[in-house]
Amino acid sequence: MKIAFIGGGNMGEAILKAVLANKLSIPKEITVSDVSEARRKYLKKEYEVAVTSETLAAINSAEVIILAIKPQILTTVLSELNNRIKATQLVLSIIAGATIKKISEGLNHKRIVRSMPNTPAQIGEGMTVWTATPEVTAKQKKQAKTILGTMGQELFVEDEKYLNMATAISGSGPAYVFYLVESFVAAAEKVGWTTEEAEKLALQTLVGATHLLQKSDKTSAELRRAVTSPDGTTAAAIEQFEKGNFTGLVTQAIEAALKRAKELGK
Repeated sequence: MKIAFIGGGNMGEAILKAVLANKLSIPKEITVSDVSEARRKYLKKEYEVAVTSETLAAINSAEVIILAIKPQILTTVLSELNNRIKATQLVLSIIAGATIKKISEGLNHKRIVRSMPNTPAQIGEGMTVWTATPEVTAKQKKQAKTILGTMGQELFVEDEKYLNMATAISGSGPAYVFYLVESFVAAAEKVGWTTEEAEKLALQTLVGATHLLQKSDKTSAELRRAVTSPDGTTAAAIEQFEKGNFTGLVTQAIEAALKRAKELGK
């Protein structure tokens, strides 16, 4: 598969690394365009792919063009590529907030896949939600699914509205988890653990609980209730979460993220 990357930052590199590791392509069939000379040198040395500072030079023979740039320079890149992409080429965007309409009009191109990956994609544990325009062929959908699947799990949706929802849940979600761990560590330190000990306790508890949930046939609510003995220590802690309206606060946070995603999309 011949692939062109427009942007070779962290997420672009995550896809590149996964594509090569899963043998979807080979270095000589991949070109990465990036404005940073240092970044180009690094990617060429690390992955032996072709690199260029010229956006147009990257896309010439590509079957799939992956847009992995920062949202701030999207308008400039779309202008550079306007009317330069062949009708048969697939454009796969991982740019947060960039709607299909904006990309399609900016490129004057119809075959577009819009996706929302998250940062665990960098270690092959990501969650990516994606959709495609009607003009994307069955073969190209399969290509997109395969590429995105190399980074972890993927979920196709028919309606683009779910991309903003995914941004608020799985896209921003890792930050919520990191924030929870921060709070867990701070609380553990306050009751007497060292920072190193607190981090170990918090992280392994989170990892273990998550894996248990994945492997269990019970729901998260059922597993929580199984741990929560009446009048026990866990019940005392859960009572405090409920007093603070923990579930409501999480909902408010996700709704705020969703609202912002919609604003950025405009």
